[in-house]
Amino acid sequence: MSIRYLTAGETHGPQLTTIIEGLPSNLTLDFDAINFQLQRRQKGHGRGRRMLIEKDTARIVGGVRHGYTTGAPVAIVVENKDWASWSSIMNVEPIEGSDEEKRRVHRPRPGHADLNGGLKYNLKDLRNVLERSSARETAVRVACGSIARQLLESFGVKIGGQVIRIGDIEAPANQLSVDELIERTEASTVRVVDPETEQKMEAYIDQIKKEGDSIGGIVECVVEGLPVGLGSYVQYDRKLDARIAQAVMSINAFKGVEIGIGFEAGILRGSEVHDEIMHEDGRGYYRASNRLGGFEGGMTNGMPVVVRGVMKPIPTLYKPLQSVDIDTKEPFTAQVERSDACAVPAASVVMEHVVAWEIAKAFLEKFGGDSMEEVRANYDNYLSQLENY
Repeated sequence: MSIRYLTAGETHGPQLTTIIEGLPSNLTLDFDAINFQLQRRQKGHGRGRRMLIEKDTARIVGGVRHGYTTGAPVAIVVENKDWASWSSIMNVEPIEGSDEEKRRVHRPRPGHADLNGGLKYNLKDLRNVLERSSARETAVRVACGSIARQLLESFGVKIGGQVIRIGDIEAPANQLSVDELIERTEASTVRVVDPETEQKMEAYIDQIKKEGDSIGGIVECVVEGLPVGLGSYVQYDRKLDARIAQAVMSINAFKGVEIGIGFEAGILRGSEVHDEIMHEDGRGYYRASNRLGGFEGGMTNGMPVVVRGVMKPIPTLYKPLQSVDIDTKEPFTAQVERSDACAVPAASVVMEHVVAWEIAKAFLEKFGGDSMEEVRANYDNYLSQLENY
């Protein structure tokens, strides 16, 4: 058994839609918790004006009855509150009017999907590309990840995230538990645990915005409470760390991912990289350190999973870069769309949820059943097996 989802919708369309298939029946859903995660995604110092317009809420329109999943596909809608201003421009029916009235885009922005998408799909109005390639789509991905998160939480799994770096400003290292991480980052405008670093990052983002520029950074996700053995070493596409890496890289503007110490492993000796194996009565096998970020051989090893991702600066700038008009082929300054100076804190929330989804998917592949009761029985049986090994 596995789970999957598809999303549909445009950034200025009437709504975003997703359908999740494969959830077991009798999973209790907390609707407020889903909307809380959507609201977390919209926060963060450096976000643009759209966050003042949109107040994202998820509306479940299938697959759930009286607060429980039924085993049928779960359908979720997240409405775009800004739709009223775009109902003519984004209407599915043909409309009359000039290119200006239709808000046609013919000046591709460097760093976006605009030109590549226009060439690939032979679209002369690049709005058809940017409307779908926009990071707005991550709203429903967070909704999906929130449901996956609730499934994992029912088995004691906890997920937290933090911002490690924004541009030149790096947060001090910490060894907080997920509970502490969640508490401290939720109180921060940039999702860091250190108040002094928060102030520095805020001032830095403000300066970047004043200059008409944008800035990226590095975010981290930590997952505690996972059993040994999620994922597999037997095929490349069953390695869970690889699947998580793909999911993180699929987030808009993410250009790199690492597990544990990641790229640092390329400059250290083996004795400084690998985690020694220990055993203790009542605890079982564990590692003396966690440099490999909870993975060995593509499988979880029982230690916390630690994933980091790097987000490039958002390419939509208020001091536009040079581009070429697809109509005239003449140089032009790239067309400006409403954007953020820094979306790194929001990206941290998105990463938590794509990681949650991949882990929940692997969890159900191993312990799957048609109902939560069946999943629970399979999970408990496996824990007994581990205890007796």
